[in-house]
Amino acid sequence: MSLRRAAPPFFALASFGVLYWGVLTKLVYDWANDGNYSHGFLIVPLAAYFVWERRARLAAIEVHPTVWGLVVLVASVAVLLVGLLGAELFLTRVSTIGVLAGGILFVWGWRHLRALVFPLAFLLLMIPIPTIIFNQIALPLQLLASRVGEMTLSAASVPVLREGNVIILANATLEVAEACSGIRSLISLLTLGIIYGYFSDSRMAVRIGVVLATIPIAIVTNAARVAGTGLAAHYFGPTAAEGFFHTFSGWAVFVIAIALMFLVLQIVVRIAPMPKPLAIQQV
Repeated sequence: MSLRRAAPPFFALASFGVLYWGVLTKLVYDWANDGNYSHGFLIVPLAAYFVWERRARLAAIEVHPTVWGLVVLVASVAVLLVGLLGAELFLTRVSTIGVLAGGILFVWGWRHLRALVFPLAFLLLMIPIPTIIFNQIALPLQLLASRVGEMTLSAASVPVLREGNVIILANATLEVAEACSGIRSLISLLTLGIIYGYFSDSRMAVRIGVVLATIPIAIVTNAARVAGTGLAAHYFGPTAAEGFFHTFSGWAVFVIAIALMFLVLQIVVRIAPMPKPLAIQQV
């Protein structure tokens, strides 16, 4: 690549780094300190791989820059400013993807943007959900897990009383906290479902089926974990619901959830319709 062709992308990348340095460093800090989003470290390298995987297709597309890219860029920077002024991290982080999309449009055009829609959309997985939405998801999951735990314990003839997300046993009191709501495994499993579906099969029906299946799998396995913790606490004492045993059960349930996701993929692969071969026209 000549210096003349390499200069614009270099300066664009440098400008992006200067503009979003504070936003990106805070985002990486959240990945390192918030267990719900530790998978964020994998998202950017995978998105870069998806772009590299499309290199031949991108090279074959004619360049048709459009002024609409500049419009998207200005709008995305405006979103960044609104987020900074309102101390809204989600807006500042989402604007990064808008700036990338606008830059692609302005430099290369619509066809390049369409080819890169999936890598750009995949980057959304690295952005933590706004707190207000996170809480709206976590609280129902907490109540659901505690309700299933109560029902399972009652079915096993274990004396139990539930008050909201607190399960009261004869010898222990278990609180289904936010960390035990299952939202962490839901987010992680959803991300794995997207990645695994993408690499496992090219059919869109299979990919969507695997991704959608991760939601009930995560909810059911976490509820089973809460019920199992209650049974362990009843028969072996409160220590069975704390420390190593509590952490180990989390990992064990997540491994089971991944195994169920693999099983679902095999089922979906078998029932999803095969793509019809293209008809060969004779000249």
